[in-house]
Amino acid sequence: MVLVVVFMALFLDHMLLSVVVPILPSYLYGVEHADSAVRNTSGVFPPLDQDPAPSVNFTTAPNSSRSNCSEAGAELDQVNIKVGLLLASKSTIQLIVNPFVGPLTDRIGYHIPMCAGFCIITLSTTLFAFSSSFILLLLARAVQGVGGSCLSVAGMSMLADMYKDEKERGRAMGISFTGLALGLIAGAPFGSVMFQFVGKMSPFLVLAVIAVLGGGLHTLIFQPSQVKTQMEKGTPLLTLLRDPYILIAAGAICFTTLAIAVIESALPVWMMKTMCASKWQLGIVFLPDSLSYLIASNIFGHLSQKHNQSWLYACVGMIITGITSISFGFSTNIYHLLLLNAFIGFSVGTVDSSIMPLMGNLVDRRYEPVYGTVYAIADVAICIGFCVGPAISGPIVASIGFPWLMVIVGGVNIVFGPICIFLFGPTRQAEQLLILKGN
Repeated sequence: MVLVVVFMALFLDHMLLSVVVPILPSYLYGVEHADSAVRNTSGVFPPLDQDPAPSVNFTTAPNSSRSNCSEAGAELDQVNIKVGLLLASKSTIQLIVNPFVGPLTDRIGYHIPMCAGFCIITLSTTLFAFSSSFILLLLARAVQGVGGSCLSVAGMSMLADMYKDEKERGRAMGISFTGLALGLIAGAPFGSVMFQFVGKMSPFLVLAVIAVLGGGLHTLIFQPSQVKTQMEKGTPLLTLLRDPYILIAAGAICFTTLAIAVIESALPVWMMKTMCASKWQLGIVFLPDSLSYLIASNIFGHLSQKHNQSWLYACVGMIITGITSISFGFSTNIYHLLLLNAFIGFSVGTVDSSIMPLMGNLVDRRYEPVYGTVYAIADVAICIGFCVGPAISGPIVASIGFPWLMVIVGGVNIVFGPICIFLFGPTRQAEQLLILKGN
């Protein structure tokens, strides 16, 4: 039942994370044009359940529409900056909240933060559904950051605490990452199709219902108000942050996440500018990304722990991430993007499914087996990637272009990848003390 609840938590958080990716660029562009069109008359936005359709015809075939795409380039660059701020706001708030959620989880147990996370995500999805301005969307995204922190930290800690054996832990986390991957798979295509054919409110109201069901299931099964836990005292946050092995593992997660975050925030607008992509294409293009992530997480979550080769899979995964990221700048049509997204999803899934169980193993080998704080660090690494990526993508694309942005991101991953070799055979804390005393 722990696996079921964590599966639902990761599915919900990442589906909400990705469902906005194809919606925000077109919606914000349309809102700005609708606002300017009615400012001299009524001064209000269009109804929330309607798509404020942009005046530019984003289709793929006609040459005239391609010309219109080029004419909208400067305006889309401004929208790209707003989209980046919106996508980064969730991770920024989550980055601030995580250092508090991790130690709190170590102290009071995992079930109360998990229940709180489901409630907060329900509030966030409802805000998204009824938001009609940039400020309200920003608020909804920030609220999601608080809920996502509770769900991610509590969920991964529950799994690490439940599965003590390294091989079983890797397998369990691989299964839980299936929920994460399915959320990413369903999010962008579901959001784009629902937005085009039903309206902006519909995908978020569906997610609100899923959040209520997930929270209700968790409450019925575990009854958080009646759970009394006697948790061991966990290792202080600063002690874990000084551990070189944990820092390398967190760095691998951060830089691969950075690649995903930059692609999610910059690619839709770039497709609108250069390929005249329609709304449904903006979401469908991410489908191979999520499918390949699903495959990689289930394969390498088990293999990395079975053969103790997490360091090798992480190193190779980061290098592939870097090469694929650079290749995005040379793509000329949606078919190239589908193939590249498949590669990027597979490589990032390899790194995540190898490193996440390893972080729990590092705590087992070197510290007290209490996992809230170390998975708060892992979640902070993810948040830094999702915060920095969207925040820098807009200004960099506006100044030097999308291809150079991807060269920078890819280069960082290629350079950091070989550092994962140091994760081979980490020493136990007692062994390290003996080595230091001997020296």
